[in-house]
This record gives sequence, C-alpha cells and structure tokens, in this order.
Amino acid sequence: MLSIFRASLARRARQAAGLCAVAALTSLAAPVMAQPATQQITYLLPAPANLPAFAPLMLAEKKGYYAAEGLSVRWLTVQGGADVGKQLASGNGDLGGGLGDTPIVLRPNGIPIKGVALLGGRTLHQLVVRDDANIKSPADLKGKTITVLAYQDTGFYATLGLLASAGLTRNDARIQGAGPAGVWQQVATGKAEAMVGTPEWAQNIEDAGVKITMTSTDKYFPGMAQAILASDKTIAEKPEMIRKFVRATIKSVAEIMRDPAGAAKEYCATVPAYKGKEAEIEKILTYYARNVYPGQQRLGAFDPARVTKLQDFYAQEKVIREKSNPADLFTNQFVQ
Repeated sequence: MLSIFRASLARRARQAAGLCAVAALTSLAAPVMAQPATQQITYLLPAPANLPAFAPLMLAEKKGYYAAEGLSVRWLTVQGGADVGKQLASGNGDLGGGLGDTPIVLRPNGIPIKGVALLGGRTLHQLVVRDDANIKSPADLKGKTITVLAYQDTGFYATLGLLASAGLTRNDARIQGAGPAGVWQQVATGKAEAMVGTPEWAQNIEDAGVKITMTSTDKYFPGMAQAILASDKTIAEKPEMIRKFVRATIKSVAEIMRDPAGAAKEYCATVPAYKGKEAEIEKILTYYARNVYPGQQRLGAFDPARVTKLQDFYAQEKVIREKSNPADLFTNQFVQ
C-alpha cells in the first residue's frame, strides 16, 4: 500500500509540474501574440518628401497612424509621378504617389497600375503665371516658357492637357522639366513666364517678391488630385496592406480639411525646414483644404464620370494614343 501511495504522489507531482510549465509558456507567449507584426513597405514619392503637398503622409506618420495599422513606411523619392508608376509596375515599390491622371497616361503603354485612393475632388496642379507676362488664358501660353517638375511627371501631361484646351500642342510653347527647385525659381527670376505645379511652389514665387496669378487647371480641363497608386500585382497580393495605408492617409487628409491652421503647426513641428514658417504653411494647407481636397461624395473615392471625362479629353487631344477600360484605371475597394 505504501508503494502505491508513493507512486500516486509522484504521478500528481509530475502532472503539477507539467501544468506549471504550460502556464509559464503561455504567460511568456501572451505579450508576443498581443503585438501585431509590423509590415515593412516602400512608398515612392514623385518629389521630395518635404513638400507640403505630402503633408497628409508626413503627418500620418508623425501621429503614428501607419504604425497603428501595423505598417512601417520607407519613403523613397523618384523622378515624378509617371516614374512612380513605372517603378511600381517593375516591382520597385509597394505604393506610390502621382495624379489620378497617371494610370490614364501609363496604361496605354503597357504599365499596369491603378489609383487606389484619390486625395481630393479637385485638381492638384495649378497654372501659375507672372502678372507681368500678360497671360489671361491658356491661349496666351503660345510662345511662352512653362516649367514643370519633370517630363516623367504627370504634371507634364497636365500641361499638355492645358495647352490642348486652347487648341495648342507642346510645339506651341517651351515646356521645361526644371526639377523641384527650378520649377518655381525660373518663374521667380523671369526665365519662364508660367508654371504648372503645386500651390507651395506658387507660394515660393510670391515669397521671392513676384506678383502672380494662380488658377486651378480644372477650370480648363478635368484634371485630378493626388492619388495613391499601386500595381495590379500588389492589389491582387496585398489588399489588406493597401487598405491599412489608405485608411491612415485619408484620416490625415480629413484632419487637415477640418483644421488647416492646426495641421500647419503640427507639420512645421514635424518638418524642421519649416520651423518659423507656420503662417506660410497655414496659407498653403488652407488652399489645399479649400481648393484641392473638397468635392468628393466619399473622401478618397474616384468619381467614375470624372475619370471617363478626363480620359476622353486626353484621347481626343492625342495626349494618349488609346483609351483603357475605366475599370483598369482605379478602384474604390480600399476607401471606407
């Protein structure tokens, strides 16, 4: 009997030790399981990251919106929106920025990208002209020098659309791909009479003491705002990653729309180069909030009618050689 009793005690001791070991392993594993794995992604920018045009992205990162979605973003600058599309199609990035126009221009060349979110209901690009150049409409651009970021940027194609609205072609004006500094400096110094670019570049020209007039290019043709772009392959293979990035970015756009002054202060604190320039940045972000971001029934969503109208315009004016199926140009599946 004594031997049976001892065997029973030993068996119970072994069972208790096993339960303790399981409990210990469970307690060690719990904190690890509670933390989602961080997904590293590469986002291609069409111009330097410190441009206020990218304020929604930089503020979303600073405020931890991407991190909250389990994303760690690597920002990489390339040579314009068209180059962004080409690099994405080649697998050199996960997501990138361009205009909503970008897939319209690139699809006919066999570059399979789509817009997955549109950051505004109006157009990003502005026609900026020196007041002393006597340019009242696109027709007056004939014989003038117009700067754009790069020939690989969608702004170049927007310029072609602007000229086409007045019955002009690229041969009727001198279009110069001047880079992120030269694009506004050449207008400020009088080497160019006009620029097709972003509101912040217009602000730089004004800061140089030059009187200018800025007009949204959608007054003349139906351009679009900035878009988040992705390749067909990435859309098929990483839909949840795209959804997370879009959700965090749209949240940031909405905050800028609600309070551009507050966003300007946060942005200047985020980007050291703008320290002390809160008033200028507030003016720029207010312009975005009032003249670029509004106009969507659902923030971030493409309007199929606008996309079709713009593609028809580009085809009619021979900016593109053929049209694509509109369903291949954008998707609203990631906009919630």
